[in-house]
Amino acid sequence: MKNRITSLFNIQYPIIQGGMIWCSGWELASAVSNAGGLGLIGSGSMYPEVLRAHIQKCKLATDKPFGVNVPLLYPDIDKHLEIIVEEGVKIVFTSAGNPAKYTSWLKERGITVVHVIANTKFAQKCEEAGVDAIVAEGFEAGGHNGREETTTMCLIPMIVDAVKVPVIAAGGIGCGRTMAAAMCLGASGVQVGSRFAASVESSAHIGFKEQIILAKEGSTELTLKEITPVRLLKNPFFDAVNAAYAAGASVEELKTLLGRGRAKKGMFEGDLEAGELEIGQISARLDRIETAGEIVSQMISEYQTIAGNRSFFEY
Repeated sequence: MKNRITSLFNIQYPIIQGGMIWCSGWELASAVSNAGGLGLIGSGSMYPEVLRAHIQKCKLATDKPFGVNVPLLYPDIDKHLEIIVEEGVKIVFTSAGNPAKYTSWLKERGITVVHVIANTKFAQKCEEAGVDAIVAEGFEAGGHNGREETTTMCLIPMIVDAVKVPVIAAGGIGCGRTMAAAMCLGASGVQVGSRFAASVESSAHIGFKEQIILAKEGSTELTLKEITPVRLLKNPFFDAVNAAYAAGASVEELKTLLGRGRAKKGMFEGDLEAGELEIGQISARLDRIETAGEIVSQMISEYQTIAGNRSFFEY
């Protein structure tokens, strides 16, 4: 399958694995890349030398392209970027910040740069900054989200019409049908987070994975918009957040309640009561823990069945 995204990354299928904190280590990234997609190491939960170790292990586990997702608000971002360059990583996805700050620096070092956005304004800023592609992430997505709450179905055609660089659709995508829908809307590829978060190779705690596949409609909700919007599974911590809102909590009080390490506590350590459990709406459709290879294979098979002899890969 050849299109702008497969050519840009030199991959077989235009399926990108989301670089999720506490879920996206070298095992998941290498497994997705080996299956023909593009695996991403999620550096946002890693100390610099931990990131270096994951990159080195990923290089040993796959000879296919892989990348690193770098949240631009990360405190040690300069160290992360230096390590990425030193280790020869050629693909970087940036998020949660201004793409203009590091895009030129990365591209000068031969790195392909993609930035994650959730509205047209920032998509255009990405293109002005010189990114090679854009991830347009809709309201359905898990983890940190856009404040506008624009759904993927509405967001993708708006972004495609607003920029010339290829667009990767994200948010609520985890099967061949949703992939085909995104391609029909003009996307050149898809980014999948939640389904890979519940995969065998995901570094998430097994307890969190089990909660993902038990989720039903309405099990997740976007909250904490005053700090940074995040979609969470409903659990006792989520209930505590709602109670704080009902009591008229200030932003500072919400920050105190959130504290430090909530996501690690829930997603990585498996504290399902006091932890923050970030996941997308598509969790309601997941019913089993699969390998990354099975996920990619099933998505492509279903997509090809829908596409028939036609191709949605011209974008």
